[in-house]
Amino acid sequence: MPADVDCSFELLDVNSLELDRSNPRIAQYLEMYGDSITAEQMSLALSSGDSLAGDSGTTFHSLRESIKTCGRIIHPIIVNRDAEGKLVVVEGNTRVLIYRELLDQGHPGHWATIPAMLYRELGPDQTDAIRLQAHLVGPRQWDPYSKARYLDHLRNSEHLTMAQIVDFCGGRNKEVSDFIDAYHDMEKYYRPILDSDDSFDPHKFSAFVELQNPRVKKAVLDAGFKYTDFAHWVKDELILPLNTVRQLPRILADDRSRAIFLSDGAQEAIKVLDAPTADAALADASLVQLVREIAKRIAHLPYSEVQRLRSNAGGEESDMICAARDSLVELCADIASDG
Repeated sequence: MPADVDCSFELLDVNSLELDRSNPRIAQYLEMYGDSITAEQMSLALSSGDSLAGDSGTTFHSLRESIKTCGRIIHPIIVNRDAEGKLVVVEGNTRVLIYRELLDQGHPGHWATIPAMLYRELGPDQTDAIRLQAHLVGPRQWDPYSKARYLDHLRNSEHLTMAQIVDFCGGRNKEVSDFIDAYHDMEKYYRPILDSDDSFDPHKFSAFVELQNPRVKKAVLDAGFKYTDFAHWVKDELILPLNTVRQLPRILADDRSRAIFLSDGAQEAIKVLDAPTADAALADASLVQLVREIAKRIAHLPYSEVQRLRSNAGGEESDMICAARDSLVELCADIASDG
C-alpha cells in the first residue's frame, strides 16, 4: 500500500460491518438471487467453498473451530470506510460471519468486536491489490473458478493490463491468461448446457484450464467435435479425473479408443491405448511409452517398496531413480524454455 494511505488498527463492531458483495463467491449467489441476497445467503455462499478448499486453503467450518478454540482471530480483517461512511469488509468476510455466529449463539468469548485494519476511502486499484494478495497468493485462497472470475473482472471490467495483474498476484502471464480464457470457455460452453444454475459445478473448472493447451483444442476440432461437445463430456463425467483432458489428443486420434471414450469415458479409452503388445521390447519403446509406464508404476508402488528404497537411500537403485528425475527435470525445462 502507498505510504500516504490513511490506515489504523481498531476494534470494530461486527454488526456495523457490510460484507463485500463483490467477493467472487458471493457474486455467484447474486446472479442466482439478485440484489435481495441476505446475510444468511452470503454466509452460505462463503461456507459452500468448503469442498473446494485445497491443502493450502481453510474451510469455513475448520476456521470457525479454530477461532472458537483460540478465542480470537490471529490476523486482523481489512475494512474500508467508504466516502459514505460505510464500513465494507475488503478481506475477512468469513471471519466476520463466524464472529457474528458465535455472538448470536452466546458462545463464551469477546465476539462483539473484531480486530481490523481500517482504511479510509480506498481506491479501486488499492482494493484490488488487497484482494489479489489475500486470495490469489495468500493463505486463504479462493477456489480456482472464483480466482478466474475475479481475474476476468479485473481484465475486462476494470481494464487492468495483464502486466498489472501479474504484478499483483505473481505467476506468469500465460497462467493468468489461461485462467481467464478457461473462465470464458466454461461460461460460454458449459453453463448453457446445464438444466439450471444450481447444477453449475465450479469443481470442473480445471478441465477448462487443461483445454487451453493448444494441442488439446486442436485435437478436439480435428476429430470433428466442437467445444460444446467437450463441455458435454465434462458434464457427463466422461473425463475423470479431470486431468485426463491432457490425454484427449491420444484418445481422439485412435478410432478404437475414441469410440470407447464416447461410450465409457477417458479412463477406459486410456487402458486400450496403454495395453502392451506381445513383442514390445523395452529397448524399442518410445520415450513417451517409457515415461508413461514409469508414472504408472510409481502411482501403484506399494508402500513397502517405498520403505525399502528409503532404507537404502544412498544405494544404486535410489541413485538411478534420482538421476532419472534430474534428467526429466532438465528435459522439461528445455521444453518449456523460449529457445
